[in-house]
Amino acid sequence: MKRIAVFASGGGTDFQSIIDANEKDKFCEISCLIASKEGIGAIERAQKHGIKTAVFSKSRYPDIDELYKELTYLLNINRVDYIVLAGWLKIIPESFIKTFEDRIINIHPSLIPAFCGAGFYGLKVHKAVIDYGAKVSGCTVHFVNEVPDGGAIIAQTAVNVEDSDTPESLQARILQEEHRLLPYCVKKLCEGKIIKNGRTVTVL
Repeated sequence: MKRIAVFASGGGTDFQSIIDANEKDKFCEISCLIASKEGIGAIERAQKHGIKTAVFSKSRYPDIDELYKELTYLLNINRVDYIVLAGWLKIIPESFIKTFEDRIINIHPSLIPAFCGAGFYGLKVHKAVIDYGAKVSGCTVHFVNEVPDGGAIIAQTAVNVEDSDTPESLQARILQEEHRLLPYCVKKLCEGKIIKNGRTVTVL
């Protein structure tokens, strides 16, 4: 069975969706949660489910290269097969991405390539969607490469933008879809049912 590490920087609701799906239908071993700082909700969720946690905060690792060097060592000794970014807000250096090439996936709260890239995270994404007047948004699971939100797309789910939407209400509806899409993609990945050929990804 494949082993995954989940990276999170916040409350961890996407992380929880993987935990819940995996408890219903065991498709992976969640080896560890990697948290970007102390005191976040994702850590509480990991502790509740007996999942090991490691914190890689800026205060503990002021040098980002050293942080990812230590993180690589930890992932290797834990025999992690795949990395799932579930609200991870730290910059990821190209060297780390190369080390785990085609083994890192991320979920983003828009339909890439719209409203993505540097600076687009959290409510900022949904505010930008509404301010632009877009009629459809959604979420995207993609492989991670050296370009922020630029990796090959695995799967997407569309969500209509209502005239009455606020960033918060749109976020809430898209989160519901994230909580379905992310576990689905993690399961398919761990089952070997995601085939990547350049930018073309086939989900079997």
